[in-house]
Amino acid sequence: MAAKSKRTSDSPRQEAAPAKPPAKPAAAAAVAVAPTVAAKGERKRKVFLVDDHPIVRERLGELIAQEADLEVCGEAEDANTALKMIGALQPDIAIVDITLKDTYGIELIKNLKERESHIPVLVLSMHEESMYGERAIRAGAKGYLNKQEASKKVISAIRTILAGDIFVSEQMKSAMLQKMAGGQRPEGQAPTDVLSDRELEVFQLLGQGLGVRQIAEMLFVSVKTVEAHREHIKQKMNFKSSSELLRYAIQYTLKEG
Repeated sequence: MAAKSKRTSDSPRQEAAPAKPPAKPAAAAAVAVAPTVAAKGERKRKVFLVDDHPIVRERLGELIAQEADLEVCGEAEDANTALKMIGALQPDIAIVDITLKDTYGIELIKNLKERESHIPVLVLSMHEESMYGERAIRAGAKGYLNKQEASKKVISAIRTILAGDIFVSEQMKSAMLQKMAGGQRPEGQAPTDVLSDRELEVFQLLGQGLGVRQIAEMLFVSVKTVEAHREHIKQKMNFKSSSELLRYAIQYTLKEG
């Protein structure tokens, strides 16, 4: 028995097998989903672009195409075409410029509010917010964004509006709240605020160097109507003569872009 035990103790020892590393969770990478990926079965939200510059529409299209749950469904460079196409395509949101080929975007926004009130509008403009922002909201837009900020903020603006909120700057929010509360006009607000939407349109066209007859043809109104608007602008902005108004309109339009 002792010899048997000795042989057993002299036999080579077997080392324990190394522990296997813990198994990695199966398909862990597949769990992480980009926040912009549309849920399975959900349709993409449709965006319609209205701008008279093809390069702007192209750039916006590129930005929107990067979002898996958004798509551009159509585009137009003038208000008449936009109205027809938006009515036919029924997008989830329209992005509209203020300056268009046949009219100002404010008029298009008013028409959309009247005909397609369920389609929200985001204004994307080269004009400063102080000049057109509040007018656009009053006309029916749900947001206002300067083109210089478009690359960084347009997707956020689209999503904010699609969620049912309004997208404007903090400065504009403050200005609108002060006005609603009956306070004084906020510092830095545009002097053109005293003008009606149509008067502002005439003011800007004068600033672009257009004559009364040219403006009348562009707006599909009579020369007398344009002259009446010019007179009202003079009175409201306290100009002594038409030449003084014209000089200021040119300077102001150049400054505002």
